Amino acid sequence: MPGTPRQLTEQELAIDPVDAARLLLGSVIESTTPDGVVGVRIVEVEAYRGGDDPASHCYRGRTPRNDVMFGPAGRLYVYFVYGMHFCANVVSSTDGVPGAVLLRAGEVVEGTPLAQSRRPAARSVAELAKGPARLTTVLGLDRAHNGVNLTESDASVRLLAGPPVNASDIRTGPRVGVAVAVDVPWRFWVDSPAVSTYRRGTRRTRVASQTARR
Repeated sequence: MPGTPRQLTEQELAIDPVDAARLLLGSVIESTTPDGVVGVRIVEVEAYRGGDDPASHCYRGRTPRNDVMFGPAGRLYVYFVYGMHFCANVVSSTDGVPGAVLLRAGEVVEGTPLAQSRRPAARSVAELAKGPARLTTVLGLDRAHNGVNLTESDASVRLLAGPPVNASDIRTGPRVGVAVAVDVPWRFWVDSPAVSTYRRGTRRTRVASQTARR
């Protein structure tokens, strides 16, 4: 990526998850591993709150698994789902108040060959990070990255500000795959071939969601 993008700060992210979701659109999440660097421009996100959001992992309170989601803001919350995939979230809200933004999809803007080697089955560049599990795969993220401070300059995973996205260019709709609070319009995206396909919650989703809250 040309130039030196500005890194987002903890203060900028210590806001309501719904506002943080909009803020994150167009930003870049950059992961550095021994294999190299991959950067993904975020084009689709979902906001999750805490005790007032039945679809949130924090709805039933704090546990060792969801502890990172309680802050401070700017940390990476990574969880395992369906027994095979990792999903990555950016923690928002104020310290002690749970909230996070799920990174649903993005466009690879740096390290495309490495991203392709991690997802050889992708039929196009647009499909490399089209979906939350694909996004974490191309970035090389797993449970070891849970709790990483995205706002530290020397962090292995960093969050870089992108050009502001006009409010008129942001689309909203129901979150994907949730089995409760299904019509809450807290999914946000911008026009991009990398945006994932909408899928309403199923029984399988409900079981996975219940497991994730334990």
